[in-house]
Amino acid sequence: MSASTIRPLDPRVSVVIPARNEARNLEIILPKLPPVYEVILVDGNSVDDTIATAQRLMPTIKVVQQTRKGKGNALACGFEAVTGDVVVMFDADCSADPDEIPRFVDALVAGADVAKGTRYALGGGSDDITIVRSLGNRGLNLLCNLLLGTRYSDLCYGYNAFWADALPKIGLLSSTLPQPSDGSMLWGDGFEIETVLTCRWSAADLAISEVPSHEKLRVHGASNLNAVTDGIRVLKSIMHERRRAADAQASARLTPVTPRVVPTAVPALDEEAA
Repeated sequence: MSASTIRPLDPRVSVVIPARNEARNLEIILPKLPPVYEVILVDGNSVDDTIATAQRLMPTIKVVQQTRKGKGNALACGFEAVTGDVVVMFDADCSADPDEIPRFVDALVAGADVAKGTRYALGGGSDDITIVRSLGNRGLNLLCNLLLGTRYSDLCYGYNAFWADALPKIGLLSSTLPQPSDGSMLWGDGFEIETVLTCRWSAADLAISEVPSHEKLRVHGASNLNAVTDGIRVLKSIMHERRRAADAQASARLTPVTPRVVPTAVPALDEEAA
C-alpha cells in the first residue's frame, strides 16, 4: 500500500460469513465470536432458518443476500457491504476458530496488508483435511509458487483477513453482474475464490503475513466442496491469474510515463535586491 496510507492501531473489524443452510452451525459459532465492529451474514438462498437464527442470536447482525451462487460471489457481496477497517473471512460451518481472529488482526496492525491463514505452520493444523485433499492442496500450492514466484504454504485455506482499503486492488466481480442463463458460475464465484484472492494479493504486491490457524471439523451438515471438480477450478485459476498478472505487467510497460516536472525555486524579491 501507499506509504501515505494511515491505518488505525485499533481497527474496526468486519467479519464476513457466507452461509447456506447453516442454522444449526450458527447456533454454535455466533455466540463464540469476539466483540467486533460488525458481523455480515451473506445468505445463499437458504431454505432453513439461517437468517432467523442469526438475527435471534445477534440482533445487530447485518444480513446480505448473495446475488448469484457460489462462495466467491457470497464473499464479494459481503465485501461490498463492509464499513469497517479490517475484513475477516469466516466460515459458518464451525471449522474456523473465532479465538484466532485477534491473531489475524494483530498481524495486520503489525504492518501486513493481508493476514493469510495457514494450516501448515507451527501452531496450525487441521482436524478435517483428508490425505488426498492435503496432497492435492500441496501440489497446487507448489505449482502456484513456481508459476507466480510466491512463497505460500497453504494456497487454498479460506481463513484470511485484510485491510478493507486493499479491496480496490483485488478487482473481484461486481455483485451486480447477472447470473449466466445456463445456470453456470462466473469465474471467481466458486470455491476457487481463495486461490483468486491469494494470487491477486501477490500480483498487487501487498505485504502478506502467514498466520498459523487450526481448522476444526464441520459440526452439522456436509460440505459442498468437491475435491476433484473444485481442484480443477483451482488449477485453472492459477493459470488464469498467471496470465492476468502477465497481461497487467505488459500493459504497464506499454503505458507512457508522463515526465514529472519539478518547479524551479524562484528567489524572493529581497534576495534579488541583495
